[in-house]
Amino acid sequence: MTRHRPVRSRAIPAVWMRGGTSKGVFFRADDLPSDPLLRDRLLLRVMGSPDPYGQQIDGLGGATSSTSKVVVLSRSSRPDSDVDYRFGAVAVQQPLIDWSGNCGNLSAAVGPQAIRLGLVANVPQDGIAWVRIWQVDIGRRILAGVPMQDGEVLEEGDFELDGVTFPAAEIELRFLDPGGEGTLLPTGALTNQLLVPGVGALEVTLLNAGIASVFVAAEALGLRGTESQAELNAQPQLLAQVEAVRAAAAVAMGLAATPAEATALRPHSPKLTVVAPPTASRSADGRSIPAEAVDVVARTFSMGKAHHAMTGTGAVALACAAAVPGTVVQRLAVLRQPGQLCVAHPSGSCKGACGSGLMSLQTLLHQREVAA
Repeated sequence: MTRHRPVRSRAIPAVWMRGGTSKGVFFRADDLPSDPLLRDRLLLRVMGSPDPYGQQIDGLGGATSSTSKVVVLSRSSRPDSDVDYRFGAVAVQQPLIDWSGNCGNLSAAVGPQAIRLGLVANVPQDGIAWVRIWQVDIGRRILAGVPMQDGEVLEEGDFELDGVTFPAAEIELRFLDPGGEGTLLPTGALTNQLLVPGVGALEVTLLNAGIASVFVAAEALGLRGTESQAELNAQPQLLAQVEAVRAAAAVAMGLAATPAEATALRPHSPKLTVVAPPTASRSADGRSIPAEAVDVVARTFSMGKAHHAMTGTGAVALACAAAVPGTVVQRLAVLRQPGQLCVAHPSGSCKGACGSGLMSLQTLLHQREVAA
C-alpha cells in the first residue's frame, strides 16, 4: 500500500444530475480554475480517473461512457443565448477529458440546472421556460423547454424513456441547425470508401449533425445489428475493429491528423453507429421489439464500448442521415412516418424528427450543384 501525505480538501459546488440516459457532474465555470490544465486535473480527480481498475470507485464517475461525464455552465455573453454549456467526456482509465463534442442526453439537464443557478432571466412561475443554450464546444444552439411549477423546476412527471427506470418530467430539446453551414458532409459525399487496416474496405456515411458521426452497415462488420450491449462488449476483436474504423473516419473528416491521434485524443467523437434494416429484437429489460414497430436498428459505440441505449446527439445525426437518399442509413431504413424516425437500440426504442436535417442537407447539396 502506498501512503500519501494528507492534502487539505477544497469545497467546490457541484450537482450530480441525470439527463436522458446519461449522468454527469455539473459545475459553474466560475467555481473552477481558469487554467485548462488545472481544471481538467481537478475534474479528473472528482470523477475518479484515471482508474487502472476501471471502476472509478474513488470518484463520482460510474465507470461507463454514459456516467463518466462533466458539464460546465456559465452565463452567456451572446445576445441569442442564456447559458454557455461545455461538455467533457471523461475517460475512465486514461488521464483524458475530451471536449470535442456534445452530449445530447445531458443537454436535457442543462436547462434545469441553468435555471437553478440563476443564469436564465424572465423564467415563468408556471408553464414552460425556454432556455437558450449555446454549446461552446461545437458552436451550436439548443433550445430546452423546462416545465415550471410555482417558480421551481418541475422534476416529477410521467414521461418514460427506454434505458431509464423511472418516469420524470419531460424536457423538450430543439437542436437548431444541427449541421451548421457547409459542414454536414465533411467530405462532400453521401458515402465514402474507407480502407481500414485489419478491417478492409468499408462503405460509410460521414456526417456532422448533432455530433460528428460515422455510419456503417452492421452486416459489413459481420453483425446482425440486434446484438445486446453485453454481446458486443464481450468481443475485444470487434471493439478493436470498430475503433480502427472510427479513427480512420476521424482522419477522413479532418478531425485528426492520424488514426493514432484520433484514438488517443478524440475518443468521444466522431461517434460510430452500426445500422441494420427493421428487424425483430429484444430490449435489455426483456421486451420484444417487433420489426414493424421501428424504422431502423442501430448500435452506437461510445468511448470504446457499445452504448447501452442511444446517444442524444447520435440520434440527431441518425435522423438527418435517414432523411437523405443515398446515405448508408437511408438505404437500410424504412421511414413509416414522414419526418419521423423510430430507432431500435439495446434498451428499447426512441423517436426523432428528421426534417431539419433534411432541409439543411438539401440546401448544402443544392449549393454545391450551383457552384459546380
